[in-house]
Amino acid sequence: MKQFNKLQQKWGVGAVQFWLIMLTFALGGSLSGYLNKQLLNLVFLEKNVAYWVFYPIVLTILWPFSVIFVSLVTGQFRFFKGYLSRMLARLFGKGVAKPATSSTTNNTHYNNVAHNAVSRAAMPIHVAIFASGAGSNAKKIIEYFENQGVIKVSLIVCNVPGAGVLAIAAEKGIPTLIINKTEFSATGYVSSLKNADIHFIVLAGFLWKVPEVLVNAYSKAIINIHPALLPNYGGKGMYGNRVHAAIIEAGEIESGITIHWVDAQYDEGDIIFQARCAVEPGETPETLANKIHALEHAHFAPTIEKLLLG
Repeated sequence: MKQFNKLQQKWGVGAVQFWLIMLTFALGGSLSGYLNKQLLNLVFLEKNVAYWVFYPIVLTILWPFSVIFVSLVTGQFRFFKGYLSRMLARLFGKGVAKPATSSTTNNTHYNNVAHNAVSRAAMPIHVAIFASGAGSNAKKIIEYFENQGVIKVSLIVCNVPGAGVLAIAAEKGIPTLIINKTEFSATGYVSSLKNADIHFIVLAGFLWKVPEVLVNAYSKAIINIHPALLPNYGGKGMYGNRVHAAIIEAGEIESGITIHWVDAQYDEGDIIFQARCAVEPGETPETLANKIHALEHAHFAPTIEKLLLG
């Protein structure tokens, strides 16, 4: 049982998913064994030396296809897709492809920290989400990667005790770290993040400025989402309805979201991705916020996946 607990922690899955994964392994193995015997019985009239030479070869070929088939039934396809990708990477000595940059940016840098994490055998890639409020974006990201197997939300960092995102973390069984501003500014909690084996950081409605010590420790491994089309309507104090109200007051005809790398300044890191929406006549900060939230929920998690897996 202790070994099972270690596997569950290594894979970063809950108890129910763990046993679904084990069931998939068992059924996939049985299916591949059955198919193997049927195929070899068609080719060989008796179980001679050639039969036993081909037995492990054909079984090895059939096993991944059988497991993937069973995973579709058990709902674990995303986990096994990542699991088999890692196995192939180990067998052929190759890492996963480098993260691709978005067509909306001129940034030519790759996420070296995340790429190194993907390339090594130990998986999954552990992601920390920093959030200050209700956590709607955090929830979407968590759910997007729940059964993916390669990318795992492993820590929620929050600066507001009682924030809604902490309830989401509790519901999903994700560890949390409550931070205070003095220590955050001084240390960036880098040691805590490293001890949790965090490879990548996502800011999802996190309102504090990220200190330089953390930016340096996670160079090109921290991203943020901003509810406007940067470089406009960014900077200190520009968040939530403040941004939407400023856009409407200025008479803008469009707004949108910007996903960008984080540096030591507010909203000044290189742009990774942008998506746009119209600002209609009679728009209010609340109605514009709904449009922006829809864009965030649609694009944030897939952009993270593209950065980390290519």
